[in-house]
Amino acid sequence: MFALVAVTSASFGLSELARAQNAAATPVPAPAPAATTSLRERDITLDAASSELDYRGNAVTFRDVNIAQGNIKVSAERAAATGLEFENATWEFTGRVRIEFDGGVLRSEAATVAFERNRITRATIRGQQAEFEQSLKDRAATARGRAGEIVYDVAAGTVVLAGAAWLSDGRSEIRGEQLVYDVRERRVQAGKPAGRDERVRITIRPKADPP
Repeated sequence: MFALVAVTSASFGLSELARAQNAAATPVPAPAPAATTSLRERDITLDAASSELDYRGNAVTFRDVNIAQGNIKVSAERAAATGLEFENATWEFTGRVRIEFDGGVLRSEAATVAFERNRITRATIRGQQAEFEQSLKDRAATARGRAGEIVYDVAAGTVVLAGAAWLSDGRSEIRGEQLVYDVRERRVQAGKPAGRDERVRITIRPKADPP
């Protein structure tokens, strides 16, 4: 159930994420292994059934493509980009788009993924079938949402649902023009875009009484 949290705007917690800490002392890792791990997390892998390269326009198109970096995975029927560089690039994905990250999933028929300094920084999905879901770790439930546009900000660890946004944990629902969901804390903040006066609507379904 959504729980009210004391913040400036309307904010609700889908669940309280338990933070386990390792009490045992661990040795300080050597610099070389740490650097190796960091480099591996930045590796970008691309797998596709076929590709088409336009030398004139320096554009490339992939079919049945999968791109992965760290715990982020993007798959789609088609991907188009200008060149193969990931330094500062924008990729367009269409057809059964699926983006996985931090136990969450975005699904739609169209998406844009932005790369900066060879890292995935933002993923935007759009359309009538733009959906988000993430399993809640403290109980057998799933947070599900949909909106006209959903933006995942990697650094902030947030998913912003905008345009007739809806989010539910199975029992309670929140509706609003814009909802900001924290994928790390499993918490959602309902707000409104600047200059707009939409209200937030919350529906809470009580538990059924035991027989």
